[in-house]
Amino acid sequence: MPELPDVVVYVEALQERIRGQTLERVRLQSPFLLRSVDPPLADAHSRKVIGVRRLGKRIAMELEGQFFLVLHLMIAGRLHWKKPGAGLRGRQDLAAFDFAVGSLVLTEAGSRRRASLVAVQGEKALAKLDPGGLEVLEASETEFARRLVSSSHTLKRALTDAHIFSGIGNAYSDEILHAARLSPFRRTSQLTEDETRRLFAACRHVLNDWTDKLRKEVAESFPEKVTAFRKDMAVHGRYRQPCPVCSTPIQRIVYAENEANYCPTCQTQGRLLADRALSQLLKEDWPRTLEELEARLERDSQGQKRQKRQ
Repeated sequence: MPELPDVVVYVEALQERIRGQTLERVRLQSPFLLRSVDPPLADAHSRKVIGVRRLGKRIAMELEGQFFLVLHLMIAGRLHWKKPGAGLRGRQDLAAFDFAVGSLVLTEAGSRRRASLVAVQGEKALAKLDPGGLEVLEASETEFARRLVSSSHTLKRALTDAHIFSGIGNAYSDEILHAARLSPFRRTSQLTEDETRRLFAACRHVLNDWTDKLRKEVAESFPEKVTAFRKDMAVHGRYRQPCPVCSTPIQRIVYAENEANYCPTCQTQGRLLADRALSQLLKEDWPRTLEELEARLERDSQGQKRQKRQ
């Protein structure tokens, strides 16, 4: 899912292209994309774009008369800038926003349709779409600490909860926790003042650093390579690859449709974290340290080789 750095770069690219331009029409290829009925989507046609802003992980286009079109890309939604009147082809193309200078095309990979478009009238209606998470890059350390302990969660859950913090998702929460040297399943109520300070600094560093990297990558073009998996990331999407700090193989826990990636040496004092399903299945046999895991993998590998020889 596009997170704060990705959405910021999307917003900046759109500002350059459509601010001051008139939205000629919106073409919907998928009727399931539009999640609102009042005001009618057609009311957006022929209105000039006043600006584009980020609303958590959403992108809001403000048109004349305080009319807003709000896009939530969810996991697989992506934006593309194409020639005026670009055709919509295939099941992945969901909608096009047509301007004289070009067409903004929304696509979504996969068979499940989660991306959404909402039309609202007025700032108050727009505010209702904001989950209310704290903007870490605009907050003080005191505000951050107060929001962190407002609910009792694991750090991974707290960072990715849009009602607690704005714009942080699965990928950058992994990077933040690695930079802060904290376990993803440490409880928010257990942090010391020094650990809270480290986490706050890590949030600001990771989000600012990646926003700058993506800006340089895009330069003056439109961001077409938005992904949650980047080769320069420290832990996210790097299962079994060496940690860039200590070379320990990165580990992960998969749960529901998400995963937590971490370095046992840097973040959990060498302990391996077990997801609920595996720990219940293996119980006492679950390896507690990286050494135990390596030994288990070696035994399994040797066993598979023996079976092939037989």
